[in-house]
Amino acid sequence: MLRIHCPYCGVRDHEEFSYFGDATKHYPGLEAEHHDGWVEAVYMRNNPKGVHHEFWQHTMACRRWLVVKRHTVTHDILAVMPANERPVQMPEQRPAP
Repeated sequence: MLRIHCPYCGVRDHEEFSYFGDATKHYPGLEAEHHDGWVEAVYMRNNPKGVHHEFWQHTMACRRWLVVKRHTVTHDILAVMPANERPVQMPEQRPAP
């Protein structure tokens, strides 16, 4: 069981949250010529081994968006921050060895 520290509500069980994907992806503009970029951003996924930044929403309480820094092998939660406070340039993800 994961325990996530919501900056607004405190430590809660992961079942109160919804996972929404990779917080390091950059999405293209909404113009029509970016169709291939949107296909890449929405459907193509990395499956990183190690530390990863993820979007989660606290759907069963404050409904706030969070960025969770989690180790994908051990499931350790290393850090949690409000999504609107995340750095503009998230750390690059290293490919799995």
